[in-house]
Amino acid sequence: MKNMIRDLVIVQHPVSVSVPLNYQVNLSVRAEGTGILNYQWFKSDEEEVFGATRADLTVTAQRSQLYICRVNDQFCNCVFSEWVKVKVPDIAKPGLPVAWRGELHIAVHPAPQTVRQGQRLTLSCSAFGIPIPHYQWYRNGHPLLGKTTSTLQIHNAEADDRGTYLCSVSNVEEERWTEPADVDIEPSNQLKVTAPKLTATDKVALLIGNLNYSHHPDLMAPTMDVHELANLLQQLGFRVVSLLDLTREEMLAAIDKFIRLLDRGVYALFYYAGHGYERSGRNYLVAIDAPQPYRPENCVCVQRVMRMMQERRTALSVVLLDTCRTWYNQDCIASEIRPLVPMGNTVYGYATCEDAEAYEVQDGGKSTGIFTKYLNKHILQPEKVTHVLEQVSEDLGRDPLVTGKQAVEIKHTLKEPRSLTDPVRTTGHTGELRLRDACWRQANELPRQKLLIFPCGVEVEVSFSALFSNVMVAFGTVKTTGPRTQDCTVTLRSTPAMEDIFSSPGRSGEMDSLLLNNLVAENTDCSLRLCGLQKLQGSLVIKVDLHYTHTGSKLRLQESKQLDIGKPLVASCDQYRGQQALVTQRQEGAPSQSMGHVSHNKQPPRQTLGQPGRPFTRKAECAAKVPTARSNEPEENDETEPQDFTF
Repeated sequence: MKNMIRDLVIVQHPVSVSVPLNYQVNLSVRAEGTGILNYQWFKSDEEEVFGATRADLTVTAQRSQLYICRVNDQFCNCVFSEWVKVKVPDIAKPGLPVAWRGELHIAVHPAPQTVRQGQRLTLSCSAFGIPIPHYQWYRNGHPLLGKTTSTLQIHNAEADDRGTYLCSVSNVEEERWTEPADVDIEPSNQLKVTAPKLTATDKVALLIGNLNYSHHPDLMAPTMDVHELANLLQQLGFRVVSLLDLTREEMLAAIDKFIRLLDRGVYALFYYAGHGYERSGRNYLVAIDAPQPYRPENCVCVQRVMRMMQERRTALSVVLLDTCRTWYNQDCIASEIRPLVPMGNTVYGYATCEDAEAYEVQDGGKSTGIFTKYLNKHILQPEKVTHVLEQVSEDLGRDPLVTGKQAVEIKHTLKEPRSLTDPVRTTGHTGELRLRDACWRQANELPRQKLLIFPCGVEVEVSFSALFSNVMVAFGTVKTTGPRTQDCTVTLRSTPAMEDIFSSPGRSGEMDSLLLNNLVAENTDCSLRLCGLQKLQGSLVIKVDLHYTHTGSKLRLQESKQLDIGKPLVASCDQYRGQQALVTQRQEGAPSQSMGHVSHNKQPPRQTLGQPGRPFTRKAECAAKVPTARSNEPEENDETEPQDFTF
């Protein structure tokens, strides 16, 4: 008889609410068990609610109060629901709609204010909603860590606390934003006069690292370089999209999305690490699918990217190139910036000077481009961006590994002392900020973790972590074992199968080092790297295979479940559609060379690192190594050629 008794479990817990005074609230609990179930509701002071012996409880909200429900069955089993709160905000005039039925309603918005430096800054927000609202405060468009209550308090306000504050109010049903509140911090000494601080309306960065080439030597460093630079830029308040291993069509699609995020007053930063070359004052980035020898239609012209950045009237446009600038024709002229019009506030940071190569080395067990190594060392400094690059140049100039081989070159048209650390001030730009925030979130949204319950009773948790905007890791963890299972193991696979570009021994070690710093990776049983997410055209399905030994039969058995996670990270942007449009445009216009299918049978041998510290070039294998055959040299496009960079 005992084995026939089913467990008593709560399958639906009540939810917390925030409602006005005297509003009638319904709290519900649902449980499953054997036989007749009995209910009893309690208040926070452990006092029974008289007559509350049903699964549903209706209360008239008089004050904020906690509630919990106890469920009993006829076998003396007992379970409690989660505590829930009926919150009654102390608001004299809630301003609720007449027919309010629990939708989110912000009753109190934060108020603009001026605070003396060193004094307390307090901002308040209050909202009604069923379920209860959650709060997240933002300053200058970026979330404030740990500021998730209705009242924001900063005990000792400093100059850096100046800015525009917003609060996001949300529950599982919807999200709403408060009105912006501008906060000014007065200096404690009024006699002190400081120059007005330069600000940005937002900061956006696109980072591309190409390392696995189909027809040219592979690189090692872009993985760590892009990952570390992305983390540092996020600390500076940038919205970062970081991508690895892109074909030319994918590079153009990513740049197109990047350009659309820019607007007047935005700080824009474009970074590239990979193979490249230069001719006639223009720099070209080599895509992973570029053939050998490559042609202009296989590469991306950097100056065209800068021109489009300027057309968006950005307050600061920065291009950082960790790539070679070797000339393939010796009749080249000196390079020059050719903006659409002389707008100013543009900065080029080249890893090396003209007709020279850029190098990567092994530094402390990890691969890094020498330029990016020193860039990451200085980029957080609150100095004019050209001064930061000058410090990078000086450090690289003292590095004995590249003495006489590589020297940083800086070009700019700065007319203001702008810094990458300048604060963001969104006053007058909140509408644009919300649109930009939605686009950025779309490219960086991870699937939620999921608990899978197998027929044998084993529970497996599947969670996710993003290493780049197009590289994700899925983790499988056995949370509980079943009553008749032992030696449980889990494996993950995906449909469609996503190539793991880091599976080779040299690359896998560095990728594993990234995971060691990831809290999600701790105490997991297995992981699956999912690369090239920009190629997804449909949903991604994770297949979870559970292997275990049955304690009775001693047989090794397997059970499987599938988890549809949709289009994670940059896959949700449907970049492949932009790529198809680009192909169509070229087919309808002037004829150009077709790339065809990307071959993974590389002609040149894989370039690997030898002795630690030994530099290796970022120059692609090209026709420059073919003796004097002019027809084999990489052909360059003219600046006026219309199909070079068409969106």
